Amino acid sequence: MNFTEIDLFGVYVAPISAMAVISWAVTIGLRRLAVRLGLLNYVWHPAVFTLCVFVVVLSSITLVSGRFTPITGQ
Repeated sequence: MNFTEIDLFGVYVAPISAMAVISWAVTIGLRRLAVRLGLLNYVWHPAVFTLCVFVVVLSSITLVSGRFTPITGQ
């Protein structure tokens, strides 16, 4: 697993920040779907539930991208 910095207009940013933005967008879509279907009415605390969904999505993106990143230098 080899994560390298991302060059964003001359500024190097950590790859976790790009993954966090992607997972935030996915979480917003999932939250809108849950609101439309009425699923958030069945959870105790919707904000904490949304945070947990964000963490699960971010972890999944990190694991998938780490698995398929080519390992160099061997």
